[in-house]
Amino acid sequence: MRLMPLISAAFVLSISEPSSAQEWIEFASRDDRFTCNFPSKPTVTETTFRSEIGADLPARVYTATQGQSRYSVTVVDYNHSQRILTERAKGCPPGLERCSGGPGVTGEGYWKQDVRGAMLYATFRFLQRDAKVTHLGYNFVDLVEGHQLHLANADKSRTFAGIYMHENKLYILEGTVPAGYPEPALFQQSLGWLDENGIGLRYQSIYSHGLPPPPRVKRGPDQGQGRIDADAPGVIKY
Repeated sequence: MRLMPLISAAFVLSISEPSSAQEWIEFASRDDRFTCNFPSKPTVTETTFRSEIGADLPARVYTATQGQSRYSVTVVDYNHSQRILTERAKGCPPGLERCSGGPGVTGEGYWKQDVRGAMLYATFRFLQRDAKVTHLGYNFVDLVEGHQLHLANADKSRTFAGIYMHENKLYILEGTVPAGYPEPALFQQSLGWLDENGIGLRYQSIYSHGLPPPPRVKRGPDQGQGRIDADAPGVIKY
């Protein structure tokens, strides 16, 4: 749960990665409205993500590596779920719950369950891995709530994951470090949100996806992490 101002990248780097590692960068995606620290400019891959109910949703994966450590942010656009699943419902066999009924919560309205369950489904996918879950809990980043997982992998590496839902987009953070390495705090704690103008935003109270969003904190020049301007000097943009 990150409530503190952003600590300098150089300082956090010294406690989260070997001293020989290079200084990290602040990265911002105006398209996907997030900011995050990476060890280098991430590679962006266009892909699809199959939702729990079977919608193939557009997604981007932002990936960077540092030695044997790997960091990624996957952003899945659930804004397309309604269109895809409503159209698919028209051709379903009679009587199938996911296709029959009105526009409420079944039939044409079943896409709502797909969106509401997105975080839980993404968490479930981690639980299916060949790894031991050592932590699963509630978390929030800049007051956007989500889930946090720690996994011990078969090769002794460790994976630290965060899953959040903001404005109908699913964000999956995944940092994997070799055995004996500290957890990737610089990566985990750096996630921030951008508004429609590419300016960092934070809410006045907890943001729970599917409920009316709380008021935003008025942006100031010294309010710390989450106040990033995607167009500011030194910010790597996509």
